[in-house]
Amino acid sequence: MGAVKRHVLVTGGSKGIGRAIAGAFAQNGFMVSVLGRDVSSLDAAVSAGDAHCAVVADVTNPKAVREAVARAERQAPIDILVNNAGAVETGSFSRLDDDAFERQLALNLMGTVRMTRAILPGMTERGFGRVINIASTAGLKAYPYVSAYVTAKHAVIGFTRALALEMAKSGVTVNAICPGYTDTDLVRESVARIRAKGGGAVEDVLAKLTAANPQGRLVRPTEVACVAAWLASDEAASITGQAIPVDGGETVS
Repeated sequence: MGAVKRHVLVTGGSKGIGRAIAGAFAQNGFMVSVLGRDVSSLDAAVSAGDAHCAVVADVTNPKAVREAVARAERQAPIDILVNNAGAVETGSFSRLDDDAFERQLALNLMGTVRMTRAILPGMTERGFGRVINIASTAGLKAYPYVSAYVTAKHAVIGFTRALALEMAKSGVTVNAICPGYTDTDLVRESVARIRAKGGGAVEDVLAKLTAANPQGRLVRPTEVACVAAWLASDEAASITGQAIPVDGGETVS
């Protein structure tokens, strides 16, 4: 694999988009740590060579985040943070109560804020850093029946833009990637819920989910990973404060 380049920490790094991002960095010679809650899937990522180190933490727990970052940094200082941990709760606005909104904000927004706060001082001191927030097309447009998730992901985009301006002269860039519907466990679980409520074949449900994508398909996790790898590169040093869609043209206006 050659000389290790920089140290990358990927939250939610054991599955789906996070696992693809971790694997892409590992294959390109980076030291990779993955953070998540599921020990077995974290260990599987390490065993498969998609990561070098796994740390267990819930990003909604401030103490756990601080301890996990300290463990990861025993390997090496963290140069690149990929905030990928997240989840969606579905339902009409009338059914998504205050607690649902608070859970979505705690995970999707405050998890990102908290991880960034823990790692940013070291990046600033060293004069180099990449913060890459995995947002969603739900941070750029609205979808029905996921109002809490849309709210949280819009907030992630706002956080990305504001912090990028603060850090502009520090050597640290802050960007967001906004995938459309992607071929992950999260989407497969959504398909299963939709079928449980209304029936229908898997192909028909997927066709409805991808109808807004001009390419008519799910995004591949590796396509998101390629954008993350580019944003982490020295060549992307002038790219900051951006929300980059990976969505087959869904958000083209």
